[in-house]
Amino acid sequence: MPKRPPMFSVSLLRPCLLFLSAFLTVPVLVQAQQDDEVVRVNTDLVVLNVTVTDKMGAYVPGLHLSDFKVYEDGKEVPEKVISSFTLHESPFASVVLLDTSGSMETRLTLGRSAAIRFLDGLREEDVAAVYKFDYRIEQVQDFASGRDLAPMAFGIKARGMTTLYDAIAEAAKVLAERQELRKAIVVLSDGMDTSSKTSSGKALDFALAVGASIYAVDMSATDSGHRDNQSAMILKSFAEKTGGRFVATPGGPALRDAFASIAQELGHQYTIAFRPQDTARDGRWRALEVKLSRPDLVVRTRKGYRSPKR
Repeated sequence: MPKRPPMFSVSLLRPCLLFLSAFLTVPVLVQAQQDDEVVRVNTDLVVLNVTVTDKMGAYVPGLHLSDFKVYEDGKEVPEKVISSFTLHESPFASVVLLDTSGSMETRLTLGRSAAIRFLDGLREEDVAAVYKFDYRIEQVQDFASGRDLAPMAFGIKARGMTTLYDAIAEAAKVLAERQELRKAIVVLSDGMDTSSKTSSGKALDFALAVGASIYAVDMSATDSGHRDNQSAMILKSFAEKTGGRFVATPGGPALRDAFASIAQELGHQYTIAFRPQDTARDGRWRALEVKLSRPDLVVRTRKGYRSPKR
């Protein structure tokens, strides 16, 4: 197992470059400061990773650019400004975030099992890192294609406050250093943040800046079916806005099937890149929507991005 690097706090996030591919280079600067978090995407390209399924949830290959229409702030993006359209079956890098705060005391064993379920679904070319978070964020294991948790994960005890938003920001930082085209953050949490310096909005911006989809597993659910609706809403919002998925069950066959599907999804996505016609660098949120010419198909991608700001 590689030597674990020193842990960085979210307040020490530094600028880093993300190279999306040899033919499509998009510099991304992610910087967070305790009271003045900043996210800037210094790029003239907007990149969308798009999942397309049929009504049964099977992934649909073989579509062409003419099957897609992209909208930015409600206006159709002309095909002439779309610079790249591809279907990738490529490796992906992911960060698994395991909530080990005090509120997870009765669910920690289930959380570890869920993490193992996800790792078990990785292909040989995929890599994942695992972090735990409570009142601080700590790396459990570095990026690797291993199918099991490091031994230290089994000695973890639940304690302290919850820094969910800081953990998402940290995951975005380490993913920004990866070369893989597909990036994901898998959150295993009961969803309640009690101690982060980063706001939920900034955590979302960090994930969007590096093109990471968030897959959130609601660990607040109990055997009786009761769940914390507020926590579930927080996790679901992260997943929907980044083009990921919200998993409402923390265990059983449904979780196993969901994780297998997530791993498959990350390797079978369409990528659309375009140059915005609105070149203003005003830091404004710009809504994105992708529609298909075939009404029998379902499309999922991120909901928008924040434009660069001078």
